[in-house]
Amino acid sequence: MSSSNFLRGTLLLTGASFLSKFLGMIYVIPFTNMVDETGMSLYGYAYIPYTILLSISTVGVPLAVSKFVARYNTLNDYYTSMRVLKIGSLLMLITGFIAFIIMYFGADLIAHRTLDEDSKVITVDQVKHVIQMVSFALIIIPSMAIMRGFFQGNKSMGPTAVSQVIEQIVRIVFLLTSVFIVLIIFKGEISTAVGFAAFSALIGGLASWVVLALYWKKRKKYLNAAIEKQTKKVKIPSSEILKELFRYSGPFVLVGIAIPLYQLIDQFTFDHTMAAIGKGDEAKIAFSAFSVQGHKLVIIPVTIATGLSLALIPEITNAFNANKMEKLNAQINQALQIIMFFVLPAVFGLILLADPIYGGLFGIDNLDITGKVFAWYAPVALTFAFYTVTSSILQGIEKQNFTLISLSAGVLTKVLLNSIFIQMFHAKGAIIVTLIATSIAVALNLWQIKKAINFSYRKSYKLSLLMLIFTSIMVIVLLVVKYVFGLFLDVQENRLHAVLMMLIGVTAGGAVYLYLGYASTLFERITGRRIAILDRLIRR
Repeated sequence: MSSSNFLRGTLLLTGASFLSKFLGMIYVIPFTNMVDETGMSLYGYAYIPYTILLSISTVGVPLAVSKFVARYNTLNDYYTSMRVLKIGSLLMLITGFIAFIIMYFGADLIAHRTLDEDSKVITVDQVKHVIQMVSFALIIIPSMAIMRGFFQGNKSMGPTAVSQVIEQIVRIVFLLTSVFIVLIIFKGEISTAVGFAAFSALIGGLASWVVLALYWKKRKKYLNAAIEKQTKKVKIPSSEILKELFRYSGPFVLVGIAIPLYQLIDQFTFDHTMAAIGKGDEAKIAFSAFSVQGHKLVIIPVTIATGLSLALIPEITNAFNANKMEKLNAQINQALQIIMFFVLPAVFGLILLADPIYGGLFGIDNLDITGKVFAWYAPVALTFAFYTVTSSILQGIEKQNFTLISLSAGVLTKVLLNSIFIQMFHAKGAIIVTLIATSIAVALNLWQIKKAINFSYRKSYKLSLLMLIFTSIMVIVLLVVKYVFGLFLDVQENRLHAVLMMLIGVTAGGAVYLYLGYASTLFERITGRRIAILDRLIRR
């Protein structure tokens, strides 16, 4: 595969991932408006454990399949590639079904662990019902991920990209339609509507399977022809293939479940602790604001930055294996700088515009709670992005086992401090602990990278200082914008005013930062290329 085709494929996957995440944020707006923060908390109570069980049930095998299919194809051993697909698919069907059994029959236990016994706004039975509704998706999603991995291993990114987007579109259409029918047409219960919303994960998965099946039908004859032409076929024992898959795939689970693990700890401690200090009703609103809607928003800049950074990981791996240390250092610096360039200004923008962004998108009811909680949650974007990328860099330099140590340190910190900080600082206490815990995990990863390859962060420090200066200028512009437009826009009382302030603030802040990054050639130094559209806009 040529480098231009590889780049095209990477950009296609990054674009599809971003579009999928963006759609996943957009649908939350009408969804929240129909079920409010309480309904969104109920939805989050089911989706967080579902995400963890999904990651555990796939154990990173789809990525392993992608790697080994690519390797065996390079050796012209298409027969073994096909066996890797079959064995991986069977394994994922089994683990997916086991995960479904655990979640469906463990729903009552999860619900009791989530809610305080005296909870009135949301009941244990409602949480149990929604968890059981989402659990059905676990039967089909893991094996679907294997098929995507197989296509990627064959250097075909299209099926993964298209199926991701179709899955998200179908899921969202089913979710919003079913919620509208239950609540607006039949005037049903919010818990029933949220149950159907959770069930949409299965519907989306089925749609993705249809897309992948169509691609498979179209390409199967070429795969079979390649196997027929293969003169020598060696049947590697299934046990050896399984060992190989698990040996490679294990560390990927740690990256996949890191963020949901922190959310799960909040789910199991937040409501109980808030109820103990007499803030049980506020807990349902606050949990939704940072763990569901707020999380959807902060993950947008994280997806863009990590997508661009993770595209460098194969090159980092190649440079490490070839012992090209200068090239390796340059690429690691580039991966870290991309995170800072995109996520740092986004964090400050979200903090300063928390009220208009949250109020404009999700409603101004309870904005005195939701806006403040969201502002506190925004910095988590930076630590989440750095953890994802530094963990992937460690895999690239053969230090993937260290991610278990850094994740364990972060999770242990979260478990030990969460309830204490919630009692001390109420809703924002949980967010402060997440920041501390993820910062510890990131610091450990950065230390290990430095130790393993004698890496120098000097270049990253210098450019980060420049980004901080540009972000400071953007912050001043945003403060002026907020002051001037705040004279006649009341974001606390008028949702349209909140939308206008959000649009003006995001446009002004984004334009200033991008101009500074472009004019100073910072953007070019980080990405290694100029952006044609910025050339046309700014030179005009």
